[in-house]
Amino acid sequence: MKYIIFIVSIAAFTSIILGFTLDVPYSQKLVGFGVVAIFFILFPLFSYHHWKGKDVKDYMLTKENLDKMRENQKRNKY
Repeated sequence: MKYIIFIVSIAAFTSIILGFTLDVPYSQKLVGFGVVAIFFILFPLFSYHHWKGKDVKDYMLTKENLDKMRENQKRNKY
């Protein structure tokens, strides 16, 4: 998965850079395909790869998590 994300990111950024630097009739399409690849392919793959196996409740602001944060803040005061 890590290698797929790396290859897609290199391809997308290369497409964008070539679209801005080359003077060809399809240069705007190169930029567009690069942006589409970043937002519809690269970002979901990256998010899935990094959130796999994690519990979403650990990152939500629930009453229990707020109480834990307040406890930690009281303990860590200098």
